[in-house]
Amino acid sequence: MLHVTNSAANMFHVTTMVAYSMKTSISERVQKHRAGLRAAGMRPVQIWVPDTRRSGFAEECRRQSMLLRDNPHEAETLAWLADAADTEGWKE
Repeated sequence: MLHVTNSAANMFHVTTMVAYSMKTSISERVQKHRAGLRAAGMRPVQIWVPDTRRSGFAEECRRQSMLLRDNPHEAETLAWLADAADTEGWKE
C-alpha cells in the first residue's frame, strides 16, 4: 500500500505501508514481538487474580471488609494509601 501527500510547496511525501505477509504465521509475529521486548530489557510476567465473575465473590468481599471495618491497623493503612496516592486530576 502506498500513501502520497501533497504539501503546499508541491513537494510530495511518500510513505509505504508494508503489511505482514500472509506467509508469516501469527505465532512467528508474536515470537518476533516478544523477542523485541526481551531485547529492550523486558520480561513476561503472568499473574493470577480472583475471578470477580464467580458466584459468591461480592459476598466474600463484603464479609472480609466487615471483618476489617473497625480495625485500627486497617484504618492506618488506608490513611497511608490515601496520602501516598497520586490522584491529581482525578474526577470524583
